[in-house]
Amino acid sequence: MALAQLSSSRSLHLPHNGITLSPSIPSPRSINFDRVQGIPNFRGLRIQDRSKVLHAERRCRSVRSWKRVCSSLSTQARVGNAVSQVVKLDDILAERDACGVGFIASLKNEASHKIVQDALIALGCMEHRGGCGADNDSGDGAGIMTRIPWDLFHKWASDQGLSQLDESKTGVGMVFLPKDESQASAAKEVVERVFTQEGVEVLGWRPVPVNISVVGYYAKITLPNIQQVLVKVANEGSKEEVETELYISRKLIEKAAESEPWGQDLYICSLSNSTIVYKGMLRSEVLGTFYLDLQDDLFSSPFAIYHRRYSTNTNPRWPLAQPMRFLGHNGEINTLQGNLNWMKSRESSMKSAVWHGREDEIRPYGNSKASDSANLDAVAELLMRSGRSPEEALMILVPEAYKKHPTLMLKYPEVVDFYEYYKGQMEAWDGPALLLFSNGKTVGACLDRNGLRPARFWRTSDDMLYVASEVGVLNMDESKIISKGRLGPGMMIAVDLETGEVSENTEVKKRVANSKPYKQWVAEMSRPLSPVKFPATNLLESDKVLSLQQAFGYSLEDVQLVIESMASQGKEPTFCMGDDIPLAVLSQRPHMLYDYFKQRFAQVTNPAIDPLREGLVMSLEVNLGKRENLLEESAKNADQVTLTSPILNDGELDSLKADKKLNACRLPIFFDVSKGVEGSLKRALDKLCEAADEAVRAGSQLLILSDRLDNLEATRPAIPVLLAVGAVHQHLIQNGLRMSASIVADTAQCFSTHHFACLIGYGASAICPYLALETSRQWRISTKTVNLMKNGRMPTVTMEQTQQNYCKAVKAGLLKILSKMGISLLSSYCGAQIFEIYGLGEEVVDTAFCGSVSRIGGVTLDELLARETMAFWIKGFSEETAKRLENFGFIQHRQGGEYHSNNPEMSKLLHKAVRERNASAYAVYQQHLATRPLQVLRDLLEFRSDRKPIPIGRVEPASKIVERFCTGGMSLGAISRETHEVIAVAMNRIGGKSNSGEGGEDPIRWRHLSDVDDGYSPTLPHLKGLQNGDTATSAIKQVASGRFGVTPTFLVNAEQLEIKIAQGAKPGEGGQLPGKKVSAYIAKLRNSKPGVPLISPPPHHDIYSIEDLAQLIFDLHQVNPNAKVSVKLVAEAGIGTVASGVAKGNADIIQISGHDGGTGASPISSIKHAGGPWELGLCETHQTLINNGLRERVVLRVDGGFKSGIDVFMAAAMGADEYGFGSLAMIATGCVMARICHTNNCPVGVASQREELRARFPGVPGDLVNYFIYVAEEVRGILAQLGYEKLDDVIGRVELLKPRDVAVMKTQHLDLSFLLSSAGLPKWSSTKIRNQEVHKNGPVLDDVLLADPEIAVAIAEEKVVQKTVRIFNVDRAVCGRVAGAIAKKYGDTGFAGQLDIKFLGSAGQSFGCFLTPGMNIRLVGEANDYVGKGMAGGEIVIVPPENAGFCPEESTIVGNTCLYGATGGQVFVRGKAGERFAVRNSLAEAVVEGTGDHCCEYMTGGCIVVLGKVGRNVGAGMTGGLAYLLDEDNSLPPKVNREIVRMQRVTAPVGQQQLKDLIQAHLDKTGSVKAQEVLTNWDKFLPLFWQLVPPSEEDTPEASANYGDQSLQEVAALSSS
Repeated sequence: MALAQLSSSRSLHLPHNGITLSPSIPSPRSINFDRVQGIPNFRGLRIQDRSKVLHAERRCRSVRSWKRVCSSLSTQARVGNAVSQVVKLDDILAERDACGVGFIASLKNEASHKIVQDALIALGCMEHRGGCGADNDSGDGAGIMTRIPWDLFHKWASDQGLSQLDESKTGVGMVFLPKDESQASAAKEVVERVFTQEGVEVLGWRPVPVNISVVGYYAKITLPNIQQVLVKVANEGSKEEVETELYISRKLIEKAAESEPWGQDLYICSLSNSTIVYKGMLRSEVLGTFYLDLQDDLFSSPFAIYHRRYSTNTNPRWPLAQPMRFLGHNGEINTLQGNLNWMKSRESSMKSAVWHGREDEIRPYGNSKASDSANLDAVAELLMRSGRSPEEALMILVPEAYKKHPTLMLKYPEVVDFYEYYKGQMEAWDGPALLLFSNGKTVGACLDRNGLRPARFWRTSDDMLYVASEVGVLNMDESKIISKGRLGPGMMIAVDLETGEVSENTEVKKRVANSKPYKQWVAEMSRPLSPVKFPATNLLESDKVLSLQQAFGYSLEDVQLVIESMASQGKEPTFCMGDDIPLAVLSQRPHMLYDYFKQRFAQVTNPAIDPLREGLVMSLEVNLGKRENLLEESAKNADQVTLTSPILNDGELDSLKADKKLNACRLPIFFDVSKGVEGSLKRALDKLCEAADEAVRAGSQLLILSDRLDNLEATRPAIPVLLAVGAVHQHLIQNGLRMSASIVADTAQCFSTHHFACLIGYGASAICPYLALETSRQWRISTKTVNLMKNGRMPTVTMEQTQQNYCKAVKAGLLKILSKMGISLLSSYCGAQIFEIYGLGEEVVDTAFCGSVSRIGGVTLDELLARETMAFWIKGFSEETAKRLENFGFIQHRQGGEYHSNNPEMSKLLHKAVRERNASAYAVYQQHLATRPLQVLRDLLEFRSDRKPIPIGRVEPASKIVERFCTGGMSLGAISRETHEVIAVAMNRIGGKSNSGEGGEDPIRWRHLSDVDDGYSPTLPHLKGLQNGDTATSAIKQVASGRFGVTPTFLVNAEQLEIKIAQGAKPGEGGQLPGKKVSAYIAKLRNSKPGVPLISPPPHHDIYSIEDLAQLIFDLHQVNPNAKVSVKLVAEAGIGTVASGVAKGNADIIQISGHDGGTGASPISSIKHAGGPWELGLCETHQTLINNGLRERVVLRVDGGFKSGIDVFMAAAMGADEYGFGSLAMIATGCVMARICHTNNCPVGVASQREELRARFPGVPGDLVNYFIYVAEEVRGILAQLGYEKLDDVIGRVELLKPRDVAVMKTQHLDLSFLLSSAGLPKWSSTKIRNQEVHKNGPVLDDVLLADPEIAVAIAEEKVVQKTVRIFNVDRAVCGRVAGAIAKKYGDTGFAGQLDIKFLGSAGQSFGCFLTPGMNIRLVGEANDYVGKGMAGGEIVIVPPENAGFCPEESTIVGNTCLYGATGGQVFVRGKAGERFAVRNSLAEAVVEGTGDHCCEYMTGGCIVVLGKVGRNVGAGMTGGLAYLLDEDNSLPPKVNREIVRMQRVTAPVGQQQLKDLIQAHLDKTGSVKAQEVLTNWDKFLPLFWQLVPPSEEDTPEASANYGDQSLQEVAALSSS
């Protein structure tokens, strides 16, 4: 329909709060938007004004709620620039961020004020990518970098009576001074003194004109005194020399300020002869209003970089806003602690002629108190000031994944040589990152190796280039746009402002790579370690091996379940349930040192990555040898040994020893206890470090720390190798020697993947696990193994294959551990210390693990020796030791082994209590728990109160308490239908909440039963114990990374929607449902195929940053505005900062899970060694949210190992509002803890899909109801005893807890102060927080559509309607709410009407999400990420405007991760898409004209046609559906991941017709020139298509004809050509 005019009124009435706003702030430029009838007034506002209105609405909506909160909060002290000897993880965790960024550049190098204006407008249109503080007004940061506007400063100089500024010699500094006037004066004196000493003339100080009325409450409190200092550098000649002097001066000023009381309040945003940065703790739309300079016509520049920050911490500081001095960074550096440690280590060796011997004056090069962005900026700036180009600096710091890149390897080998040269000199700053950069002469952007940030660019006919996180940030004349594109993984674009040359990726990198003879240097000096065959027989006798295993701490489980499993199968062993043994420090049994360490993992601020399906970006390569001066390029820098992995066999270790250049030095790691235990370990470590120091100074480039001896001595036990490696690593760092040598561990004390990760994380470059390899050999030659292989009960493997399998499993495990932290390269993981410590004291940490977090303290060196090392060591020498390894019972429960909290005795007691409804039996169960050994941190606490007990009759009833109970997210598929539904029925009876887990839900469960007779219902005939009125729906419906079963109807029938970021038993990882568990029923619910394994990817596809998580929260609020959205996190250090970001992202509920949560299947190392105790995670989260003024926004829920009312009360006192039960809920319904969930053989049908086993399921809803009533009554009893009437009164009251007088066997040095410290109480009661309304998205376009009378009638009466609407990038998740309204009324397939809606413009993220059948939407323009996310039907057509000046087939017009989790519908895109197109698509069909990397990843159904080029890794994890890919230049075969799919030509007639029909539909709907060409020349093009066919589709008509050997041979031939 024709566009209509909008009313001329400019005011906006917000009906839900009654406030009328009149946007009146003038903007630099008016944008003429079309208007549409029926849309409220704000739709016609200028785009920047609309952004203001949206923000104002959000602020008004919260002002009453937060007024009291905001006024009561105080700001935290600002952190200064002091650099400690050691980089501490706590400092790094304090600030995490993500952002929206972009730049505008004139290719003619013409400065204009319009460029600055446009940058501010674009910045305002990315407000939704930023965050605000608790006042909803203080931005997390916004800023702009431009060339220095000399006209502005010439005018100032003239006004001041100064002579004309010499632009070639003048520097301008943008300075944040202390607020206090006297301190500001003192700071200026220091600045001037340094300049004077440097021979730099201070021309004057210019107060920067600002409008403080637009600054938020918190930002105003910390608002600095902002001034500019102008200086003249008279003694330097070239521009580069001037910049060098200004850099040195700035570093000297920073050093001089460190010792001053105001030092923390002085910050130099920029000090340059070329560029200037205006930034602050502001929202993007007020940056230009705050800084009056930016409104001045004299402020002109040929480029502008803009940045909007989203900080997870709500007390961000003004200096942390961006851009920095060189970079604007959208992302997260995951390896920061290691990067900073390595930078510190190389400080003494970094020298350059540029600095004329003044290197000491510009150190340090990093600062752990600063953000990751600031540190990356500092190192990049150092490289640039030392002579590297901006492009080269970023290629060194953020290299692309060049190893498995067919285009680079074949066409641009010189680029590969560059990366090969630098890989041993600079560890990558690894993590998701979009980096914009400029030194004033060059402006550009580059993307990380994974492509986990959106970056779009477009170029216009008037020679302008635009790069941004989103399209649509500026209103553009499409006829002037001559090209559109995107940055893919590892790609770069750069503009030489002086020549106007635009260089895209390979052009940039070829230029850099050809600047030096890198190929020659690498060929001459780099030495790959040649593989050495594994021994063909055992090297030791079995008795000797047994003695070594006992001395070094091996148990029978370690050998049988870990080492032998890895040796036989080549993969890590899988187990189930969770880790229910005591923490190592609380255990009464000795543990290896590794057990005190937990692996860190990515959640929210940065994504875990996928080692299985996206392993092409990962590498285990490592270099050994001295690292030379990074600032000086020469052949000797490449003089290193390259290993393909860090795992060495004996022969390879001997090769390293024989390398004369390495000059290896073997250092034995034993200590002497013959003269007593006390102090012996410390003395030995000191001696070891001294020996290492001497060896390095004597020229050794390889230190081999070894516990290998022919004859061990009883009085000379081995130092724990992790302790030895860490101590030597730290010692060499602190003495400036770390870059001179590598560390290799030759050890018996390493056999699991966790052990390898710990050693590498704390400094080892390689490990020779000689005893683990010998154990593998012993297994292979054992009589039992030989017989099993002979009888065909085990696959036959040779001795060499056995050892290869073991190493293969270790490598795969290492990749998994790296990936869960979002790290791609082992070289970046080495020394990065990506661990937390639970139970080691300060002495141990400071000796070997400096900077790691150890919040509860713990054992000393002597205690570690006495209780742990010696306990194992003496077993190797005792004649009384059995001739068989002891089974410690750390993994499986066994009599006499380690205590497991979920044990058979506990299960029996609970079954008796709940089945008989026997209070006495429950008392016995309580007594069992009360007398158990110390298990978890809360066992170290007990209750106290200053009140007298009250009668229990005064305490709130159990019915109120059970409403706070939830059950865990156990998926239907992992557990049986019977178990899943019984739990749901029980929770609904008591008013609690069950959780669907991943996998969808049968709609029949949403009915309330009215046909129950004698406990049975025909509706749910497989259940018993039912009552009329029961319902089996899960109140909480989970949205996990696999999106299985997530449809619009599923979402709109939820009371709450849970986003699963992480799972306690395997945080940072995806999951897998074995094919044998995918029954026909499970497959139907998950839109997949029976018997085909289902894989859930790690959580990164649409939650790879805090702003993307906020977008998913927005999407879910959009489709179901009545459902609260929860975000599930797992406890780890820094979770409070993460939770703050989640709260600011508009989540309603935050769930904290402990490491001891259950799982249907997970690698043993993940169950045992990742995640932290929920007690620490909950306390940190509660305290941080209180401090940040965010606690009232969110309900806090906690789960992990809950068993009793005591657990509930402990959690309440620590701040939780709601409490989750997982394993205990299953036990109450019949689970007997057989711990074989992953096998599908559960003996009582709880965790099996086998019908004969499910028939044994004993559970009824009443059993679980009884259990929760008992728990609630227990809580009531505690409340009465302590003198409180309701849970509301005790939540957050940690003063009700005190340390329990109980002896911990291993140490008396545990520190519980972190658990017992109080940050105060929320301003609202827990009940008020829980009962507040669902958070809203504010005014959205969908509400306008739903309010349109014609659309309302079409939905209500199933009619047809057509509409035409303008759309902008701030309109996100458009059509999601309309789809939700249809799905709520008609389900996913019942709507018979039709909505035909045409949109004109640039759509925001998640366009067309959760679309339902009957919705046909057409976009004339372009779209951002997540188009068609979760769509279940309907049609999306996206085409460029008819007058577009660019070629659609060559241009990117939709973003990343389109069709994620789609379960139906069709999509037609005339243009290219970004990365991960059709990821986890189930049933949708799509035609697109090109894609980025990872197309069709994890697909389980549907059909995708690509009429252009694709990126790498096509079809990874694709288990269903078909893909047709046009390959006109034979470049496709090496890009396809063939782990699952096969390639074949389209020879089946049905497949040919399917392909042709879809292309014809594409032509009809888009007018595609490419589609027309293909159809016109069908006989020519058909043979050029490849069909990707997973095994599940091989017998379908579309794929089954004539696909034999010929096509496979053709693929092989193409691959080899």
